[in-house]
Amino acid sequence: MTVVEILGYIGAVAIGVSLGLIGGGGSILTVPVLVYLLGVSPVLATAYSLFIVGFSSLVGGIKYARQGLVNFKTGLVFAVPAFLSVYLTRRYLMPWLPDVWFTTEVFTLTKNTGILLLFAILMVAASISMIKKSKTEEVEVKTDGTEFNFILILIEGAVVGMLTGLVGAGGGFLIIPALVLFAKLPMKMAIGTSLLIIAAKSLLGFIGDIQAGENIDWAFLLTISALAGTGIFIGMAFSKKVDGAQLKKGFGWFVLIMGVFMIIKETLLK
Repeated sequence: MTVVEILGYIGAVAIGVSLGLIGGGGSILTVPVLVYLLGVSPVLATAYSLFIVGFSSLVGGIKYARQGLVNFKTGLVFAVPAFLSVYLTRRYLMPWLPDVWFTTEVFTLTKNTGILLLFAILMVAASISMIKKSKTEEVEVKTDGTEFNFILILIEGAVVGMLTGLVGAGGGFLIIPALVLFAKLPMKMAIGTSLLIIAAKSLLGFIGDIQAGENIDWAFLLTISALAGTGIFIGMAFSKKVDGAQLKKGFGWFVLIMGVFMIIKETLLK
């Protein structure tokens, strides 16, 4: 086993630690770990990411549910359009995308590179939301228990589902603000509900990959998933001792650097 592979397995644990600490960010790490450390192709990495993040989120979501920190009604409203969107994206849209998107005299944008660039852009957007003081922190104390915005939750569920399908990201950085702003959930309940939503839609999207004929290395995938699942418990243990706001900001800067690196690598260093 090489040093890079060892770093890849350590990165798998870090995926779970991130989910356990801040309720998101795991999928932001998963694709780079799989592609750059473990040598998985970008398209297959997005499929593996769905399973790894889905499994890890399920472990965390069950723990939150046992503590009464999951709102199943809101989760169902958000999850139904997300389920449909992610499944259709993985089952039909991803296989339909051409291997070469466009080409010029100096640059060819392939499907693999395009997916990595989309993912890198998502990383930069996610990092900004983590670094800045989020609206969810401001709104949490103002929520009054009024009826949630049903239409906006449905729309965001569909958008997040398509995003998950395209790049294999769980979308926690989009789901949690939506649950706080539109569904009036307290932050801890939003995190718990988000984890179960991410788990369900990610695993359903992965079923779309199986039906689309992806060649899955189950031994490898289950090993990475088990490491990430272990990381969840480590993250939850540390979450009781670490300042969540500072941790989120620090992780945001790390994600920003990774996103910029990926954009440079996939464009200027090709």
